[in-house]
Amino acid sequence: MNNDIKDIRSEKDVELLVHNFYKKVRQHPEISHFFIETIHDWDTHLKKLIQFWMANLFGHTGFNGNPIRAHIQVDQSFENQIEQAHFGHWIQLWFNTVDELFKGEKANLAKERARNIAHITFMKIYQSRKAIK
Repeated sequence: MNNDIKDIRSEKDVELLVHNFYKKVRQHPEISHFFIETIHDWDTHLKKLIQFWMANLFGHTGFNGNPIRAHIQVDQSFENQIEQAHFGHWIQLWFNTVDELFKGEKANLAKERARNIAHITFMKIYQSRKAIK
């Protein structure tokens, strides 16, 4: 590990994290299709995700969206094929990307928040399936 690695401190850092992470996501054999087939405007989507993480890590305002609803809709469009293992791949890629680029309090917070987001999102997806039946 590079000893010069610093913590996440700015929007530029969050942008670097998000861009590197989604580069990996788009190449991942198990989860890339969910993203590639769903997201048609990557520039806009990445900007939204940067705002999302700025809100989560620094309390910034400016994020506008409903990630739970969006993920439920993606799951429905893939005929309820999203599984907990897919979230496992997502979180592993996130942790690896954070660890490659950053270390410190905000880096740890980014991993903790991502773990919680993955868990809650999958549970909401699962609950929505039961509500439909």
